[in-house]
Amino acid sequence: MSDQQDIKNDNGTPTEIASQDVYNSNGDKTQPAEEILNALNALNPKTVSNATQNGHGLDLVQQEVSQDSQQDPPSEWHALREKLREHPQDPEGWNKLVDIAENAGDLDQIKQTYEALLETYPNTSSAQIAYLNHFLSPGLFQYAEELFKRFLRTSPLVDLWKFYLTYVRRVNTSPTSREAVSRAYEFALNRIGQDKDSGEIWSDYIQFLRAGETTTTWEEQQKMDALRKVYHRAVQIPLENVEKLWSELETFENSLNKITAKKFMTDLSPSYMQARTVLRQLQRHLGPLFPPPPASSTSRPPIYLPPVPTFNAAERALVGSWKTYLKWEDSNPLEFEEKDKATLVSRIQGVYRKAVIRMRYYSEIWYMAFVWTTSIGKQEEALNILKAGMEANPTSFLLHFAYAEAQEGRKEYGEVTATFDKLLDTLRVELEELESRVNSANSSFSSDASGRTAPVGVPNVSGTSLMGFTEAGMASTNSSFATQVSDEKPPKSKELQERRTEYGLVWIMYIRYARRAHDLKTFRAVFAKARKDRWTPWEVYEAAALMEYHCNKDGGMGVASRIFEKGLESFGDEIEFVLRYLGFLISVNDDNNARALFERVIPTFSVERARPLWERWARYEYQFGDLEAAQKLEKRIAEVYPTDPPIKRFAQRHTYLGTDAIAARDLGFAMADSLLSITSAAHMPPTQPPPKRQPSPELKRREESVKPEFAPPAKRARPMSPPRDRDRDRFSDGPRRRFGSPAAWEKDRDREPHPMKRDREPDDKSTTLPAVLSWFVGQLPNPASFDGPIFRTDDLMMLFRNAVIPSATRRPSPPPPPPPPRGRPPPDYGPYQGPGGGRRRY
Repeated sequence: MSDQQDIKNDNGTPTEIASQDVYNSNGDKTQPAEEILNALNALNPKTVSNATQNGHGLDLVQQEVSQDSQQDPPSEWHALREKLREHPQDPEGWNKLVDIAENAGDLDQIKQTYEALLETYPNTSSAQIAYLNHFLSPGLFQYAEELFKRFLRTSPLVDLWKFYLTYVRRVNTSPTSREAVSRAYEFALNRIGQDKDSGEIWSDYIQFLRAGETTTTWEEQQKMDALRKVYHRAVQIPLENVEKLWSELETFENSLNKITAKKFMTDLSPSYMQARTVLRQLQRHLGPLFPPPPASSTSRPPIYLPPVPTFNAAERALVGSWKTYLKWEDSNPLEFEEKDKATLVSRIQGVYRKAVIRMRYYSEIWYMAFVWTTSIGKQEEALNILKAGMEANPTSFLLHFAYAEAQEGRKEYGEVTATFDKLLDTLRVELEELESRVNSANSSFSSDASGRTAPVGVPNVSGTSLMGFTEAGMASTNSSFATQVSDEKPPKSKELQERRTEYGLVWIMYIRYARRAHDLKTFRAVFAKARKDRWTPWEVYEAAALMEYHCNKDGGMGVASRIFEKGLESFGDEIEFVLRYLGFLISVNDDNNARALFERVIPTFSVERARPLWERWARYEYQFGDLEAAQKLEKRIAEVYPTDPPIKRFAQRHTYLGTDAIAARDLGFAMADSLLSITSAAHMPPTQPPPKRQPSPELKRREESVKPEFAPPAKRARPMSPPRDRDRDRFSDGPRRRFGSPAAWEKDRDREPHPMKRDREPDDKSTTLPAVLSWFVGQLPNPASFDGPIFRTDDLMMLFRNAVIPSATRRPSPPPPPPPPRGRPPPDYGPYQGPGGGRRRY
């Protein structure tokens, strides 16, 4: 196509691209537009320059644009591959990409697909086996063996090792290559032989040894010894087929020598019984950990890829099951002795490797693997586990902090700095993405009532800018219009604030490390970098100030105050930061600067937001100021909060460490507490004895057969009335709760009454009773105080249902047949005899 275009251009036939042509006032075509030349110049400056000088600029531009327009759109595979580059944690997308590559049949595309998948999900055996299946042709064995070397080095999964052994036996079919096959089996069993699912490999190895041909007695003896050795190893492992292997071993030993067979079986019996017991426990542990994979939509086997966790109830339960299983394996259930410690380490190591593959996106599992590997003295391998975990979880605080701390202990300070910088970069990208989502979600707040967008700061109809109203609302709280405008402002995102605080935690750990591992100069350099970061929260300033105060013995107080002042410039609207600054000044006994700070910041906050500042300064004045200053402050607080009762401030001046005697004794809160506890105890249902098991029908018939006919009718034991807490909850307004408490006067004394939480909501929320009926119900005695006869409601309803009521208009019908017995004696509706069997009748 390009050759044809060149020929046409050489013949003087220009390509028509009307959208790119620029005409002058006479209608003639001119040189290409400036933006087109700039774009082409960026691609190939020399070609564009030469073409322009030669007067063929238009032809060149038309040719390039024509080539671009004739490019085919990206295929489905390429489009999906680009999407997975941006969001790689997408199991469904990867399975779809594999299907597209498999259906296309392009081997290069299949390679790219599986290599990219295994880069995101390493050690996924199902994907590795599917990848290897494409290279099992005789001409591609070399590439398959290279893949086996890569995959088997770190894989603890039995199905991949089975596939490897199948390949080894396929390419080693001659009798002279039996030694290579035997070495392959030993290599595999040394790596995954302790796995519960490796029983099939043990059986195949035994059958392979049995099939070996011998020509001399010595070779036959060597064969029997090899078989015995493999059998003895296998029956001591909790394999799925351990019982079958034990039976085969018994037959094998008896076929050789019954006397030695008895000795061998007796010696192995305790280990075999232990393995069989552990197998049952192992099956209970592993059941919920490996649910069956979903059915594949294609003919190929499904590829299980771990999803990104959402930490719902099911996933939290799954993590708990894994932790329980790992701790159980750590407890050495097989009771390996010290001489077999290498086998125990190999077994637990394989378990942790399987855990981090299956639970790839759970940092806690990676950290458990790191701790265990460190405990056995393998420091390098433990660090590699943390590296792999950080690649899988690039935003994990747990793994990055653990890796930084481990490298700091090894004096690898460059690695620590790189770890913190990388984590900060990753979190910064997440914060920017979250900010863009929040801004797009809150864009609707800036639209007016007619649905048109009203940007902030644009004058409204009255000529006053919205920004002016916002500032007025922040400065004054007496204007209802200001309050209305502040309500219309988009609220701060709670998630964004939490993420920003977590981001600041990384900076705090960073400056701690810098001061700890280096000196104050390095710490100040790191803090200077943090100050330039727009996402740095106020907590970083406070941490840096306190570090200067505590670690700098020469002028640390002044440096800390300057850091707080710098933070106040950026976070003067954060009430928490101002409170921390005020508390710091009070703690260092700098009362003059503390008072100056309070007077400076208190006008900048609204009445509702400023209450914690008033409360903090009031506590300081009450404890360490004079009476006149305390009374003046109370007067100011009363002007700001006119609805607060005067007794509240007075009682606060006479409180210490939460002991409020005025509230407890003079206002009666202590008595209210005691009455509440007495009432709650009285309304608790009485403890019922455990129900007795009903006698069997045969025993009941025997007892009735020996009972004399003139004996009084057997009295049926009536169970006590069930507690009527449901009715009580329906008529009451929840458990009584005192409105204030001596230990928390500031929290409860003056706050507005809110709906109190209850552990159990009433069954009928819409049921309300008039005040008179509520009072009447409250005067009724406790149901537990009733000691009269108790009737079962279902028995009464059955009696009414079966009752025969005569009618005057029609002939009475015969009574219906009695209901069939339901496994219990019929109710006794005779006269109540009383507790002592008296003659009183009702």
